[in-house]
Formats: sequence, C-alpha cells, structure tokens
Amino acid sequence: MSMSPTPSNMPADPDSSETPSLISSEKVRGTPVRRSDGEKIGTVEHLMIDKRSGHVAYAVMSFGGFLGLGEEHHALPWNALHYNPRLDAYELDIPDERVKTAPALTPDSWADRQWEMRLHDNYGYPPYWV
Repeated sequence: MSMSPTPSNMPADPDSSETPSLISSEKVRGTPVRRSDGEKIGTVEHLMIDKRSGHVAYAVMSFGGFLGLGEEHHALPWNALHYNPRLDAYELDIPDERVKTAPALTPDSWADRQWEMRLHDNYGYPPYWV
C-alpha cells in the first residue's frame, strides 16, 4: 500500500499549528502587535470570525497596562493588521490615539452593527461585510 505525498501547504503532523501560509488561531493568541520600528504596542488576545463567510473580521488586542494591570482591550479590523516576518509580529500603522478613541468594546458590541460601523469609520477601513 503506497501513501500519497503530503501537499506542500499541509503540515506533516495533523496537530501542527502552522504552515508557510496558514496559522492556527491558537498560535495567533499572544502574538505581539508592533509598529514598523519594532515598538510593541499590544498583544492579540483573540479573533472574531464571521460565521457566514468564515473570514476573520476582528482581532481583539490588549493595549497598555503593566503585567495585566490597567490593560485595555480594543477591537481592530483584521485588515488593519499585517504580519511582518521580520518582526515576528502583526504590524499596525494606526496611531495610538486613534486606537484609544475607538468605540469602547463592551460585551454587547458584537451584536451592534452601528458600533461596528463607528469602529470601521474610526480606523478608516471598510467593513468586512461589504
């Protein structure tokens, strides 16, 4: 019985969490968010995925604080982040003030399309559902 070769985009180990072009959401959690100069500005806490399309809509980032104290959480449109292999981090070129003035993230935010519109308007990115 011959075994078929593993496609190049599939990990040899089915429990692997990363390939050259794909990454598990488990591995994204905790990834630093940095400026292009390498300054760390936060960490990806989790992702919000659109149930219908399957696309990542938002990353929720922890921002500020020290050792978990005073930390804030902000939603960022996923397309505002770009993975930079040189930094081994997601790169964000949005000023801190724009992040700080974004609509506050509450437990009800995800059910409020008007909140999502304000968030996208704040960052200047088109909504994921358009």
